[in-house]
Amino acid sequence: MNIVVLIKFVPDLVEDLEIDSQSGLLDRSFLRLIPNELDDHALEEALLLKERHGGTVTVLTIDSGDVDETLYTAVAKGADKVVKIAGEGFDQGVSNRRLSSIFQDVLKETSCDLILTGTQAVDDLDGFVGALLAEQMGLPYIGYVTRVEARNGTVIARKEYPGGLNADIEVNKPAVLGIQAAEKPPRYIVTSKVMEAMKSATIDEAEAGGEAVEAGVTVSRMSVPETGAHAEMIEGDVQEVAETLAGLLRDRGVVA
Repeated sequence: MNIVVLIKFVPDLVEDLEIDSQSGLLDRSFLRLIPNELDDHALEEALLLKERHGGTVTVLTIDSGDVDETLYTAVAKGADKVVKIAGEGFDQGVSNRRLSSIFQDVLKETSCDLILTGTQAVDDLDGFVGALLAEQMGLPYIGYVTRVEARNGTVIARKEYPGGLNADIEVNKPAVLGIQAAEKPPRYIVTSKVMEAMKSATIDEAEAGGEAVEAGVTVSRMSVPETGAHAEMIEGDVQEVAETLAGLLRDRGVVA
């Protein structure tokens, strides 16, 4: 089974995010970009499928953030081929419509059984990349997948629904799957393994093509959440706290 995994780079939410006073958008001047967490789960699910059924895993991403380190780490984990797509302005952000078009252009000459990507990314939470790519390539798409089982010519994807419901859906290959969570936590690789991959592995390169499509939604302004009112701490024993709380609720019209 030949599997392609798509990785998107997103802002590291551990760091402080700042708004550009001129544009009103996220200031990307010194922004650290890291691989999207759910894309890492997609890679883990692909590696599990490879270990069970054989085949290859190819990782595809655009040239942004610490892309080389990310790709060498993927090789250390078990990926067979890694591809970096070069283009202008990728560190300044790429819309999901443009990103799916770039991936589609690179993959149109590639033969694969499955394309895996994270269900969504933390920078937009819209989950469009996998669905848009599937539409552009004329392939079936299933999102919010938590388990994949391979059969002859098909795969069974376990899709997660709200309320704790799950459905096992059989789909013909090739297909695009949006991974919500891998069956196991993404594997940890020690630095020495990554260093070995840097010495032995080769990162293939491709040029960004595809249509220069516009995003479906344009962000006009961003802002830091406003600071709310202060918290009032209620002190005393249980009876005193209960009476004070009841009085506050009556004063504010919450209860009669």
